[in-house]
Amino acid sequence: MKYRHAFHAGNFADVHKHIALVALLRALQRKDKGFFFLDTHAGRGRYALASGDARTSGESQAGIERLLATCDRSSRQAAAPELADYLNVIEGWRRGADARHDYPGSPLIAAQLLRPQDQGSAIESQPAEFEALRKALGRGSRIVAEHGDGYQRLRAHLPPASRRGLVLIDPPYEDTRGDFRAAATAVRDALERFATGVIALWYPMKDQRDTDRWLQELAHGVGRPMLAAELWIHPPDSRAGLNGSGLAIVNPPFQFAERCDAWHAQLQEILGGAEAGSRIVSLVAESR
Repeated sequence: MKYRHAFHAGNFADVHKHIALVALLRALQRKDKGFFFLDTHAGRGRYALASGDARTSGESQAGIERLLATCDRSSRQAAAPELADYLNVIEGWRRGADARHDYPGSPLIAAQLLRPQDQGSAIESQPAEFEALRKALGRGSRIVAEHGDGYQRLRAHLPPASRRGLVLIDPPYEDTRGDFRAAATAVRDALERFATGVIALWYPMKDQRDTDRWLQELAHGVGRPMLAAELWIHPPDSRAGLNGSGLAIVNPPFQFAERCDAWHAQLQEILGGAEAGSRIVSLVAESR
């Protein structure tokens, strides 16, 4: 495995993905009944931003650190509620972990938010990353760390006993075409077992034409409501590498698209420059 998320931890794509994650978890918590959270590609859970790969790349300085500096406590009331909620979660985790220069991955963010009636599982295939994840979650966490293949374990976990849940699929996209195909297959597999579940699939934006074609193929045959939430800091059809961050969300909660529009606009202004942009696209789901 060549991909190391520590290099990108806390960058603009992590911020985009994790604001959406917090908002989706909050939406599920509007009802008292518990739900199940499944993270298929969990990573190590905790990332040191002041040393190692993260310090070398410096990507977090243009992501979470810029956002925290811009939306400090004195000005946070003007921020969109979803953006402010996310920042409060990150700061709360840092205080609790005594880790002012670290960043929590999706399993640790979710662990901060799950209620006594909620449960979760975070799956990681790489042995060293799994051991780090297990240590980061610690004892008593509502999220259980599992060592295994996220796509295979997805089939084992669904449908959850509660019949309510959120599945986060966030593969490394080392083999870009292969990972896009595998991720789309995983979404279909999840829906066959859990048709009403909320599924959030993260994807990198590198070429807009390829991304749009893949999204249409993904929507075709899903048979459920679906939207794409995208934020880019470089033109989406440029050759800059990672131009933007996208989330395909199946069965989005009520008014999720409208709320995304609000915090997308603020995030784009803070993290992007003249080339930045964002969009929320509702995709037509066709019955199989």
